[in-house]
This record gives sequence, C-alpha cells and structure tokens, in this order.
Amino acid sequence: MSEETLDTLVDGKLRLYQSRTGYRFSLDALLLAHFVTVKRGDRIFDLGTGNGPIALLLSHLHPLAALAGLEVQPEMAARAKRSVALNRLDDRVEIVTGDLREIGSIFTPSSFHVVVSNPPFRSASSGRISPNPEKQWARHEIKGRLTDFLAAAVYLLRPKGRLALIYSAERAVELLVSLRRAGLEPKRLRWVHSFAADRALLVLAEAVKGGRSGIEVEPPLVIYRKGKEYTVEVANIVAGIAKPSARTSLPDD
Repeated sequence: MSEETLDTLVDGKLRLYQSRTGYRFSLDALLLAHFVTVKRGDRIFDLGTGNGPIALLLSHLHPLAALAGLEVQPEMAARAKRSVALNRLDDRVEIVTGDLREIGSIFTPSSFHVVVSNPPFRSASSGRISPNPEKQWARHEIKGRLTDFLAAAVYLLRPKGRLALIYSAERAVELLVSLRRAGLEPKRLRWVHSFAADRALLVLAEAVKGGRSGIEVEPPLVIYRKGKEYTVEVANIVAGIAKPSARTSLPDD
C-alpha cells in the first residue's frame, strides 16, 4: 500500500498529495481560505503551509494572485511542491522549506500584502502528543510558538498588510493580546461553532499591521445543522461554490 494518498479539494478542482498516516488537512483550511481578505494584485504568504492545502485553495479562489508558502518539515514541503506541479501552478505558487523562526534569512521583509496561517493550537506540554512527527509539529508548538508565527508575519507584511489565521477559541484572549503586542491590530473576528447551540470551538481572526483600533465581530459560522450534515454555508465552501470574502477594505484599517 502506498504511504501517500492523492486527495481532492473543491469538488475535484484541485488535487493534493498527503501522507496516509501523517498530518492531513481539515476543514480549518477551507474556512480560513474563504475568510481572508484578498485584493486584486495581492501577494499572499502561507506561513506553515504543511502539504499546501491553503496555498492551493487561495490560488483557485484568486486566480491572479501570486503565492508563497513556508514549511519546516521537508517531506511535507516536498508533497506541497508536487501538488503545486500536479495542478500546474508552478508559475504562481512557490513552496520553500525552512524554519519560520529564521524568516529573515529566507525572504525579503515587507514583501507581501497578505499572510495566512493555521498555526498549532496547543502548547508543547499540553494534551497527548502524537508519536507521528507530522502530527506533533502541526498540533503542538514544538517548532514555533504563536509569538514566533506573529513575528514572522510582521516581518513579511507590508505596512497595512493583513494577517488572517484560525485558532483555538479557548486561547482567543492570548491571541488578541499577542496580535496587538506584535503590532497587528485585530480588525475582524468570526467564532466557529460545531452546532448553533454549542460553545465556540475555533475563531477566525484578521489583523492589520499598524492598523488603528476598532474591530468587527461577524455573525458566527456554524458547521453542522443536524447529525453530520453541513450547514448551507459550509457545504458551499466544501463544494467549491462559495465565494471568498468580497471585502476591499477592513473597518478603519
């Protein structure tokens, strides 16, 4: 049996190599790709790209955008590069292997309009740690803490550039405080709930480098309506027929 699978995104429009037993993308990637504000001509950076699902999704949603992704695990970065080639996106998507804590030696500062990231949600010492290295590093802050991700984003972003990420709702206060301390002003929040009556599980957040204070809390995003049936919004995202954020600006950015 092959150690890899070839999976599809957005109803088969994109194909993606993944480890059969390692870390595999989840719904988080799709939600983040549709949440982030992208303007015409933006250069986008995927910080901690993994197998490349977010970079691939953004290339599909924004056909004129140029993208780059950074991944510390060589095997995952290699899969992302192969997926880029498989989808014939080599001219628009660049995948680089490297450690985000050494971002200054890899990329030029202030060279991107948008950074997106799905960072690890758990501290290095919390919860059960998987014996699989891919899952370890994707879920726990072993190769970079939240502050490391934010510092890398600040380095990469132009003034008034935008960072969008998805994070654990229970660490939302830490996220907001850390964003402001890093010079990234939170501008948009959207809580993500499994069911409408459940407490929030995740939070989608967008911040502006050097932005003014003032935040917009959007209506909650509910994943399921009954059983494991997606809500209309999420079903459209999964099927690839939902439109991404149509914003051209953020509130008082």
